[in-house]
Amino acid sequence: MKIETLYFETVEVDEKDIIHFENGLPGFQSETQFVLLDLEGNPAFKVLQSVQTESLSFVVTNPFLIQPDYEFKLDDSTVEQLNIKKPEDISVWSIVTLKEPFEKSTHNLQAPVVINNESKKAKQISLNHPSYHTKHSIKGGEHQHVSSD
Repeated sequence: MKIETLYFETVEVDEKDIIHFENGLPGFQSETQFVLLDLEGNPAFKVLQSVQTESLSFVVTNPFLIQPDYEFKLDDSTVEQLNIKKPEDISVWSIVTLKEPFEKSTHNLQAPVVINNESKKAKQISLNHPSYHTKHSIKGGEHQHVSSD
């Protein structure tokens, strides 16, 4: 199927690659279908693009690439909701807030997106962890928090 995207114009996506957010994303409850698109030449980042709304798109990254000590435990209801059978089936993404220059960009460790790569069910979860914030530097380091400008 073809979808219109914010960054790539029209792209062809396979329906089996559509990620389903049962309750949408916080602030976008009616947006329940997304796809992950590669950013050419930059494997550390992807685009989480709404299938329904061309202008709704998030740049995401694997938080473990930037914060190797990042860890959290999924609660039982999330494991059940996403139908997770084993840890290897999931991928975790943090939403990036792009800034100029790029080095000032941040990513959200407090609300990661968890995707079951097998079932294609996903959810953005909210962590109650004192070390994780919504604005961590993408330059990495041990939980380098960036205050609001």
